[in-house]
Amino acid sequence: MTFNKVLDNVNIYEAGKPIELVVREYGIGENDIIKLASNENPYGTCQTVVDAIARKACSSYVYPDDSMYELKEALASKFGVADKNVIIGAGSDQVIEFCVHGKCDANSKVLMAKTTFAMYEIYSKQTGATILKTPSDEHNLDEFREIYKKEGADIIFLCVPNNPLGECLDAAEVYKFLDEVDKDTLVILDGAYQEYAKYKDGAKEIVPSEVIAKYPNVIYLGTFSKAYALGGMRVGYGIASQEIITTLHKLRPPFNITTLSLEGAIEALKHEKYVEMCISKNFDEMKRYEEYATNKGFKYIPSYTNFITMYLDGYVSKEIAQKLLEKGVIVRDMTGYAFNAIRITIGTNEQNTKVFKVLDTILEK
Repeated sequence: MTFNKVLDNVNIYEAGKPIELVVREYGIGENDIIKLASNENPYGTCQTVVDAIARKACSSYVYPDDSMYELKEALASKFGVADKNVIIGAGSDQVIEFCVHGKCDANSKVLMAKTTFAMYEIYSKQTGATILKTPSDEHNLDEFREIYKKEGADIIFLCVPNNPLGECLDAAEVYKFLDEVDKDTLVILDGAYQEYAKYKDGAKEIVPSEVIAKYPNVIYLGTFSKAYALGGMRVGYGIASQEIITTLHKLRPPFNITTLSLEGAIEALKHEKYVEMCISKNFDEMKRYEEYATNKGFKYIPSYTNFITMYLDGYVSKEIAQKLLEKGVIVRDMTGYAFNAIRITIGTNEQNTKVFKVLDTILEK
């Protein structure tokens, strides 16, 4: 069977291993497995959100409100924008898909950092677009400028903070860069981990209302999958000018998030103190990883997210990740990004203590 030829050059995204797979493959009890590979909030969402979803379950036979009015209104209020500036997606990656398919074709160019969220490249290649990457793994805006001036671009991706590495540009340098971008170039500011970044350092905070007021060619992306602990619900959003949002709605399928997802996201926005508590614990626990890496002589990337990327000099990261997996600890091996490193989601105090003990045992052997 013949398919679109552009798909020959598209890689399949590899998600973190699910707990169920580890149970089947290694015979480890589900309660003995720690999943720290997909950057989920290990504390889960607050009980009132769980209760709201449970109450709504009896209405799951009914399609959700396709206008998503209540969620849009809540997000608009939170960010100081109008509801017409908001679009909802099944995860923020669906909004990325809308953006790429709405803007690109085989003659397009898409610019991104060398090491960043894999779906930027996957969605772009689906359209046949040419991928432009910076020489540096982390975001270097001077390199972005140089490539942009030479090649141009239809879309520029800036991941702030960056997944899978964890570094984050200052908002001021992002805005300065946006001043230099042509208004027909769509800039996608991926803020999936912005809640963490702005908590750690206010200089990292991207303010959507300021961005869309000054830059009509920019869209800001956010998600409920990380800090809000609703990864299983798959709810993300984009905030942009009315022109961009109206165009993206032409690509949005009807009822693209579920009744339960919609209810969960609406309720989650009412509990910001709980989210902040989770973020605070995240950075308390991250200090333990930084100390562990320092004591072992491992380099790490200072992180503004809920994960840490740690280089394993003197060891083979793929082997270490596999041995951790066999002991019921799921982390992300970075070999696929040409890094001898592992990326670990920051877990709870108890989970992290177990990680250190298991990792110590593996390294000693």
